[in-house]
Amino acid sequence: MSGQAASYYNPGQSYGDPQPGIQNHQQQPYHYNNDVNNIGYDPNYQPGPEPKTPAEPPPTYNQAVYGFDDAFKIERPKYNDIWAGLLFIAVFLGYVAVSGVTIHRYAKYKGFNGGGIYDSSNSFSLDTNTLILFIFVLCVALAFSYAYFLGARYFSKLFIWVTGILNIVFALATGIYYIARKQYGGGIVFLIFGVFAIVCFISWIPRIPFSAFMLQTSIDVSRKYGHVFMVSAIGGLVAVAFGAWFSVTLVSIYVAYEPSSSGSNPSCRDGGCSSGRVIGLVVYVTFAMYWFSEWLKNTIHTTIAGVYGSWYFWSQSPNGMPKGSTRGAFRRATTYSFGSISFGSLIIAIINMLRQACSVAQRNEAAEGSLVGSIMFWILGCFIAFLDWLVTLFNRYAFCHIALYGKAYIPAAKDTWTMMKDRGIDALVNDCLIGPVITMGSVFVSYVCALLAYLYLQFTKPSYNADGTFTPVIMAFAFVIGLQICQIFMTPVSSGIETIFVAMGWDPQVMIRDHPDLYYRMVQVYPRVQQMIQPSV
Repeated sequence: MSGQAASYYNPGQSYGDPQPGIQNHQQQPYHYNNDVNNIGYDPNYQPGPEPKTPAEPPPTYNQAVYGFDDAFKIERPKYNDIWAGLLFIAVFLGYVAVSGVTIHRYAKYKGFNGGGIYDSSNSFSLDTNTLILFIFVLCVALAFSYAYFLGARYFSKLFIWVTGILNIVFALATGIYYIARKQYGGGIVFLIFGVFAIVCFISWIPRIPFSAFMLQTSIDVSRKYGHVFMVSAIGGLVAVAFGAWFSVTLVSIYVAYEPSSSGSNPSCRDGGCSSGRVIGLVVYVTFAMYWFSEWLKNTIHTTIAGVYGSWYFWSQSPNGMPKGSTRGAFRRATTYSFGSISFGSLIIAIINMLRQACSVAQRNEAAEGSLVGSIMFWILGCFIAFLDWLVTLFNRYAFCHIALYGKAYIPAAKDTWTMMKDRGIDALVNDCLIGPVITMGSVFVSYVCALLAYLYLQFTKPSYNADGTFTPVIMAFAFVIGLQICQIFMTPVSSGIETIFVAMGWDPQVMIRDHPDLYYRMVQVYPRVQQMIQPSV
């Protein structure tokens, strides 16, 4: 054992004391240019008292390592949060049942709903026209998400600038377009969003160098170790496939159970149709979609966290990286930690349902020209979005802990948050823009999908949407599909950075000893890191 990790296992030594037989790494004075990156750096800084010992030790070193499970041992392996895992499986099986029944009813009366864009006899609910729209949305989401991922991989600093500027331009352009179409409620909301994006982006500028450096570090590691890009590609394709399945299921629910005032829906001849049933089934499958997509996203994140944790603690050890780190981390995520990941994903799914309801209500108000109602729902949506961001941030760092130590969700979340506060890593996290940038980029992709849905409905003019009743609903689902697919594609990019932060908090000595070049470059772009992860001397 070495560094501060040994103090966890040796009760005779206090946390942060020098370790026997290990050469201490003394910090050298650095001289930096007087630019924006060095604001707040004090060359005469004296380290304060060491933070209290985190609740969970980092992994041990200098032992024979053959695989991921050997490197990050669980003392008594057990399945955590079993109730959440079982509930997730039950909800998913319910989704499969609903999907099977409704798709069967859709296929039975496919002729009535048309085989293309314009040949439907359906004038009261979603039909094949809508299904084709969702196919276009999936293709656009896939193309933009993949292009965005490549931008992060090859143009890290430019990636941040382009993301911020595109969001500003798109928000303002969309607002102007809505106003030109005399939809003043939606137009003003988008203009407010554009102004808000401008203010946020200006506040980002001093933090861009540090964020670009961390992004480049994450990308560099992913090129050398593990199957990070393969995991991203597989996860993205699974997300697209599930998005297609969800789209077919959603349209089939309307076809199967939406009553028509004239009684022309052939699916309703045997009874069983009602608006209440449609609403209930749509809410259920939407919730299941959110929960599954969040579970998929967090499983990818936990898998990648295992790879980056292996790199941080083991890449410079005599035995090197554990063999099969990606497979080992994925196996743990889908066995012992399956329930914990389901638990954390459930919380986000519930928040996303509230956010979706607010989005539909806001678009309805905008379509009806209600400026006050549209703005009020937009403000409420902002509060829900902030809650979503806060819980997601909390979740992702907890899942880094779960990836390496296999603890239950709530204990892992508490231990990780306590460690980050004690170490000051929370300030480091707040100054890194990668999470907000990826969120903003995902929102951009979702807005493109929503705009595509709006233009498609305007140009094809399906008879079921003659009065525009379904426009807000379809746009909202197009928005969700684009958002979820892009976020799943981009998960590995942010996972590496978040795992590095957590690992630095557990054992900063490893950063100094095993990754000195990374540490010194980090100090150059972000001098405050010396105060946050001050090594023992």
